[in-house]
Parts: sequence; structure tokens; C-alpha cells
Amino acid sequence: MAQTHGGAMDTDDVVVLLKQQHQQIKSLFARVESGTGDERRGAFRDLVRLLAVHETAEEEVVHPAARKAFEGGEQVVGDRLREEREAKELLRDLDRMDPDDPDFMPKLRSLRQAVLAHAEAEEQYEFPQLNEHTDPARLARMAKAVRAAEAAAPTHPHPGMESRAANLAAGPFAAVADRVRDALGRS
Repeated sequence: MAQTHGGAMDTDDVVVLLKQQHQQIKSLFARVESGTGDERRGAFRDLVRLLAVHETAEEEVVHPAARKAFEGGEQVVGDRLREEREAKELLRDLDRMDPDDPDFMPKLRSLRQAVLAHAEAEEQYEFPQLNEHTDPARLARMAKAVRAAEAAAPTHPHPGMESRAANLAAGPFAAVADRVRDALGRS
């Protein structure tokens, strides 16, 4: 398998791809926590971007499929979407802070706890069921769709856009605004 631009392995299985991204997210949290100054800022920018595009892709591709794939899917996805909104709100607040602010690290640790609990819940409740009830060809198409969604996704958190419809309606505008903001070096 070849490496992709984000460091995740190129895979034809959406569940494998998302689990790899969960590992990248854990690694970025560790880099932010151990870094200082510009190193911390850079790692945090990478973390914000990965979390934003990852969650958008899950909301657009994975959760809609999981809702329909297995009995209880609606409840499992509903729980994950609530977790995502809470995490986006924390991330948005942190994204507005200077990483040297004394309140930054305690809030980052709260975000880390919420994000890792969310990832664990996906890996325990959603992904195994999706794997069991979805044929490999569809999982491969979903991996491609996730990559496409990530390429066009906003790069900063937008709480309230936790549905496929909201992401498709407002996401392109948010993505353009975020990418301009990124290009201008504004956090």
C-alpha cells in the first residue's frame, strides 16, 4: 500500500481508512501536548484540519450508510453525531485561542478525551456493524467517497453542520472561507 498525502495508508476499505485516521489524530494530540511555541501551533493546525475534514467525510459518507446498514443504526449514528457536535464546539473554541494561553492545554485535554471516546465508540459500535453488513465493493466505494469529501471539506470546525444535507448545502461555502483563511495565515 502507498502512503497518501495525509500519512494514512492508501486502502480500499473505508473502515480501515478511518481507523488509520484515528491513529493519526491520536498522534497529533500527542504532538500538540508535547510541543511548544511554533511546533505546538503547527501540530495544532494539522490537528484542526484533520479533525474537520475527517468528521465532515464521516457525516457525508459513513453515517448515512451506517444508518441504513444495520438494525439500530439510527441510534448508533445519532449518538455519534451528538459526540461530534460537542467535539466541534470544543475544537472551535480552541481554534480561536492562542496555544500559549494558560487555558489552552486544559481545554485541549478535554477535547482529546471527547475525541478519543468518540473514536472508540465508532470503532466499537458503528464500524464493526458497517463492516458486517456492507459488501467489500461498497466499502471500497465509500473509501473513495471519503477521500473526495475530505478534499472539498471545510478545514475548521463548524458546529451545527453534522448532517449530510447541512454539509452539502453549507459546506462548500465554509470550505472556501476556511481555505482562504488558511492561505492568509489566520487561525
